Amino acid sequence: MRDGMTKAQLVEEVARTTQLTKKHAELIVNTVFESIVESLRDGEKIELRGFGSFRIRQRGARIGRNPKTGDRVDVPPKRIPYFKPGKELKELLNHDS
Repeated sequence: MRDGMTKAQLVEEVARTTQLTKKHAELIVNTVFESIVESLRDGEKIELRGFGSFRIRQRGARIGRNPKTGDRVDVPPKRIPYFKPGKELKELLNHDS
């Protein structure tokens, strides 16, 4: 089992399976990632059937604490990306091999 997959390893895998150059594979991977980020920035939900969906969740303003000093700190509201796996992905991950 691997520790994880880096973007460079993903590019290599796309290049290998599609028989494209690494440069073309990198362009494809970057385009997909940029499209997802841009859609999320615009407040859109991205749904990839069989894989899952990406959306933005709003986190409201709150009072936090500085861990070093213990002082109270105002934490501003922010938008957090969220991924929800699809049913098919869950089934593939939980299928006994």
